[in-house]
Amino acid sequence: MNILITGGAGFIGSNLVRRMVKKYPDFRVVNLDRLTYAGNLENLRDVEGRPNYTFVKGDIKDKALVKNAFERYGIDSVMHLAAESHVDRSILSADEFLNTNVLGTHALLEAARSFWKDRPAGPAGRPAKARSVFLNVSTDEVYGSLPEAGSFTESSPCAPNSPYSASKASADHLCRAYNKTYGVPVITTHSSNNYGPYQLPEKLIPLMVLNAMEGKPLPVYGDGLNVRDWLHVEDHCSALEAALLKGSVGETYNIGADNEWKNIDLIKLICKILDELRPGSPNVPHASLIRFVKDRPGHDLRYSIDSSRMRRELGWAPSMGFEEGLKSTVEWYAGNLAWCERARSGEYMEYYEKNYMRR
Repeated sequence: MNILITGGAGFIGSNLVRRMVKKYPDFRVVNLDRLTYAGNLENLRDVEGRPNYTFVKGDIKDKALVKNAFERYGIDSVMHLAAESHVDRSILSADEFLNTNVLGTHALLEAARSFWKDRPAGPAGRPAKARSVFLNVSTDEVYGSLPEAGSFTESSPCAPNSPYSASKASADHLCRAYNKTYGVPVITTHSSNNYGPYQLPEKLIPLMVLNAMEGKPLPVYGDGLNVRDWLHVEDHCSALEAALLKGSVGETYNIGADNEWKNIDLIKLICKILDELRPGSPNVPHASLIRFVKDRPGHDLRYSIDSSRMRRELGWAPSMGFEEGLKSTVEWYAGNLAWCERARSGEYMEYYEKNYMRR
């Protein structure tokens, strides 16, 4: 099977590319990424020389480029992760979110509709080569905010509260329409918050780890009582693999770990791990660095995912315990400070220039 993974140099995308390239040597994995501030090819050094891996630099909005990728590599399935995904950035300016998340998804759907027009999707469970799937990787944020009880199910209504989540909900609706109108074999997944290695340092967990190690304030929005369900990125990638190979076309699957944490409690746990990891640090106790700041506009109170359908129908379950996963994540950032600095400064782009453009 020839798989196009969009956004494969990003946080979740690079973990997914690495998994699929190593686990399925008979699959060709084509990684299409524009290499914005969030795309880092350093994340994929260990697979870039493998014969079943190909990198294509390009924008998913470029219809000619996307069409050429489908034709050149004989794309059988798409795992679509390319997206602008940082809520704070979307509040400052929504333009790029609409362009990438909506128009980019549209360009991919059009290419799939054209290239697969005479190809049946095939039922789940058949050999991978007999089946084409457009896997639309989305977020639980499209559902909006929950009160203190209940969880999002696949039938929960869309009620996005930020420009980012609205753009992802728009993409979800486009994918549904292309399935219903044109028969494009779409499967959509909605996952909870991811954590793990290679996440951009502006996101919550790596930001808190690095600020704490550097003795900088740990900014907490509002009262810190906003709740998120945290999922390790490797568990998310295993769920995406299951959805691609075993999911039912036209359906939606929620992916979560039943692992809800208030932001303030999560940050205190990170501080506790760092206290144990670096007891001689002048910043111990790291929790003394916590500072409450003005809440961001439209800040959702609580997310909670009911992933029982995914577990029941596709046999998936998360395997990473949270405290174990969080500790290994904190240790990864503490042990990869050079990567973090290059990611924060943008110097990682030199790797692309050196290893791809100057060959």
